[in-house]
Amino acid sequence: MNYTIDEQISLIERGTVDVVSRDDLVRKLKKSRESGVPLKIKTGFDPTAPDLHLGHTVLIQKMKHFQDLGHDIYFLIGDFTGMIGDPTGKSETRKPLTIEDVKRNAETYKEQIFKILDPQKTKVVFNSSWLSKLTSYDMIRLASQLTVARMLEREDFRVRFDNEKPISIHEFLYPLIQGYDSVALESDVELGGTDQLFNLLMGRDLQRSWDQEPQVVVTMPLLEGLDGVNKMSKSLGNYIGITESADDIYGKVMSISDTLMFRYYELLSDMSAAEIEVLAADMQNGKKHPKNIKKKLAYELTARFYQEEGAVKAEESFEQVFKYHGLPENIPEIILVKADGEVWLPKLLVVAGLTESTSAARRLIKQQAVSLDNEKVLDTEYTVQPEGEILIKVGKRRFARVSFR
Repeated sequence: MNYTIDEQISLIERGTVDVVSRDDLVRKLKKSRESGVPLKIKTGFDPTAPDLHLGHTVLIQKMKHFQDLGHDIYFLIGDFTGMIGDPTGKSETRKPLTIEDVKRNAETYKEQIFKILDPQKTKVVFNSSWLSKLTSYDMIRLASQLTVARMLEREDFRVRFDNEKPISIHEFLYPLIQGYDSVALESDVELGGTDQLFNLLMGRDLQRSWDQEPQVVVTMPLLEGLDGVNKMSKSLGNYIGITESADDIYGKVMSISDTLMFRYYELLSDMSAAEIEVLAADMQNGKKHPKNIKKKLAYELTARFYQEEGAVKAEESFEQVFKYHGLPENIPEIILVKADGEVWLPKLLVVAGLTESTSAARRLIKQQAVSLDNEKVLDTEYTVQPEGEILIKVGKRRFARVSFR
């Protein structure tokens, strides 16, 4: 591993909510670097649904960070725990999956995760391989590690208990069994969503009981969906599925707000934090239009699942459908030379014959009457980059198409 400890910590902590504990993580990374033995990174997925969306990939992206740093990734499919049903955040007992459901969904997950992770460097494991071998003695020993009072500290259980809603005994076993996965794998780090913190910390407790060095717990936030408010969810319809068409993925990313865009950059992009900061600064000072920055994100995420060719076609399709839909047939076209460099927008409006003077152009911009590629421009000092083709709209009826060649 050629990364320094500080570089590893910086990448690992990017976008995280909890790191329990950072000192343990630093110590483990130093030990790994000195010994040349990679850390064991565990992430569990219960195969309760056949298709992943971008919200699921927040964790997988963090797994990729660890993988890029040279550590061993264990993608744990909870085929055994899936038949219990994770009670986290549930207001009532969940219906367990059948063995057939688990097998079918697990295979679908395996196909989808390798769109992000390197299949040659990812170990896919099923927790039934060790949990199904536990004896009644083992289960009693496991159950003795936790009190009912401690279990009722969990908000979801406490609320159900207070409201006199039933809690099955097997649901109390779920966090213990998930924690035992860490014992079986002797994991160094476990990743999960913020809603899984109780279960993840259980792994640390059980490892101590089994005389193992406790794992570091890293939690990731729940990604907001297209509405920018609620977490991404198929039930809410605010999701971007990774098996959707390239056109749909690209178009949906382009529909998110400028603010949410950088949240997606932080949690989903392969770009470095420094590169993302530059993009944010460029948008803030008007060097780059928000739409162009969003197109970069849409292209990257589409290419992740459909390669470069699919992303190029999706971008072209988006431009055709959304940029020129409902426009007049005869739009004046202005051709500029790339070598002349970026162009001050008020001057460009004059050159395109859309205003009589730069002062008039500045007034129109202040009145929010000027749009580039259907995105309003509010900065009177905005400069247009000499790239491709740009559609300019002034008011409701004046258009010009500017091409750089």
